[in-house]
Amino acid sequence: MLDVRNLELDPTKRSIVISDIHGNVELLKRLLDKINYTEEDCLFINGDLCEKGNNSLEVVEYVRILSQRSNVYITKGNCDLLHRYVFKEKQEIISYMRNQKNSILNEMLSKFKKSLDDFTSLQDLAQFYQSHFQSEIDWLESMPIAYETDKFIIIHSGIENIKNWRQTDEAVALYGQAFYEKEHQADKIVIVGHWPVVNYRSTQVSSNNPIIDLHKRIIALDGGNQIKVEGQLNALIIENGTFSFAFVDELIDEMLVQKDYIDSTKRVGTVTYPNYDMEMIKEEEYFTLCENSKLGIQQWVKNEYLIVDEDSTRCKNDLSTTFLSVRQGETVRVVDENCAGYILVKKENGEVGWVPKDCLLLE
Repeated sequence: MLDVRNLELDPTKRSIVISDIHGNVELLKRLLDKINYTEEDCLFINGDLCEKGNNSLEVVEYVRILSQRSNVYITKGNCDLLHRYVFKEKQEIISYMRNQKNSILNEMLSKFKKSLDDFTSLQDLAQFYQSHFQSEIDWLESMPIAYETDKFIIIHSGIENIKNWRQTDEAVALYGQAFYEKEHQADKIVIVGHWPVVNYRSTQVSSNNPIIDLHKRIIALDGGNQIKVEGQLNALIIENGTFSFAFVDELIDEMLVQKDYIDSTKRVGTVTYPNYDMEMIKEEEYFTLCENSKLGIQQWVKNEYLIVDEDSTRCKNDLSTTFLSVRQGETVRVVDENCAGYILVKKENGEVGWVPKDCLLLE
């Protein structure tokens, strides 16, 4: 059975859930400041402290200190357990570390001015980690898989659709994909991270905001932080039985809308992993109407993002296919201003989409 710990929460206190920090301690600190986090709040960090960002060790150190407070609770995420591949002598970890420079395993090596080339075997590498970082590894391993309260289950990737959810296989709890597309039999709301929420929005307004679906009894939090260009770190806030959220991201450049633009196309959607294959239907000056080959839906893809060769057409990565309305005086943040005719922006409410350049850049 999974390591599940039961909690009785004080209903008068806020509960805050954050997931998928992915090695960015500054974003975490900014988010905690933004929501005015205090020691009176119940804080859950639902896995994936590590990987992808460039300071996983700092995140572990910072969260480890936070966890010494009486009402801070951490769960395991799949990205927090990569040391297991070394200790089990899984050869694939070598290629992972060479390709993923922003890994806690590489940070540990760098701290002692080491590299993979200094080790002749995975046994030697494991000995290095045990000699220098056993405390951090033991702490990560000591975290439970899930917390259960009177109303919620907080687990990294999801649970199986079985009567006793505690019999969920650990691999599903840590690595399961697209939980929001599945069903479960638990009588509580399941709060997950792991799978970026924008992946569910192929036919919706593009956004990295949490999905709060009380009918399905699922809340999905992963904002694509460190994975998507416009990704964000989300915090779910539960207070007096209501749900709200806040987010921070790394977008810096801002623009002031110079004139109103009301979209009349009603085009919404997102090209999301792994559904990049396209069939072109109609090409226009700035966008091409395509059929998404795997999903069987039509999407308007910005021409600069289409890769066309003799055998195939594909979108080169995740991309909003949403067109937004904006108002004069509104501030938006820039995601991509290097395309013809339109700029890809992110609004204060988290929506991501295209607006004409002439409503942002007056000549």
